[in-house]
Amino acid sequence: MARTHPKQDQHKTLLHALGARLRARRLQRGWTLKELCKRAGLSERFVGQVENGEGNPAVTRLFDLARALGCSVQDLLPALAGHAPAGARPVVALLGLRGAGKTSVGRGLAKRARCPFVELDARVEEEAGLKLGEIFALHGEAYYRRLEVAALERVLRAEPRCVIATGGGIVSNLEAMAVLRRNATTVWLKAPVQDHWERVVAQGDRRPMAGNPKARAELDQIYTVRAPLYAKAEVTVDTARLDVEGVVERLLETLGVQAQAA
Repeated sequence: MARTHPKQDQHKTLLHALGARLRARRLQRGWTLKELCKRAGLSERFVGQVENGEGNPAVTRLFDLARALGCSVQDLLPALAGHAPAGARPVVALLGLRGAGKTSVGRGLAKRARCPFVELDARVEEEAGLKLGEIFALHGEAYYRRLEVAALERVLRAEPRCVIATGGGIVSNLEAMAVLRRNATTVWLKAPVQDHWERVVAQGDRRPMAGNPKARAELDQIYTVRAPLYAKAEVTVDTARLDVEGVVERLLETLGVQAQAA
């Protein structure tokens, strides 16, 4: 795989993070792209490029977008990828849909940082004595979310320094996310929906389409709902053009984590 210059990678990550923040602000207001552009006095083509991480807006245009959204320019730039968040915590929580690479990236990051790696859903299964599918089938989502919070709190008490791969839907669990924001640096491993789909299928997991011809469309819908929630993470890394090693390197640099020699 061809590698780009580190500075170019940083710039791309920065612009994708900005785009995610901008899109999240727009969706929180329930606005279409067209409505935001009308309010900001900018073209749909330009703002669409910015939201997709392909546009590098001048400060004046960024000001126009922020003013239209009723926020400051700083509100759009609080924790851009490539800049370590202020007071970064020793626990890193990876967020994203299934197929985002949370497990492979989490293990790689934990290995380089010489700290434990925790798969949160596995802890939930251990505590419940049931597989996730059985938990949902027998007890429902509300029960699972309570287990998720309890398992997370136990992990944080036992492992003050670790990397956690969270479940894809944890961003819908307000209590769990409140715990993470207090105790961890949250990271969204972002990728296009098609990348998520292809990665899961490439891993031999046929569950996404088993007996469900609408599975791909449903994944699109889930991503649309969750993307604004994922975008609230302190750090965003676009994994579309990076392999696992590249994502780990980016996170080590972004979070200011000192890699340990093997």
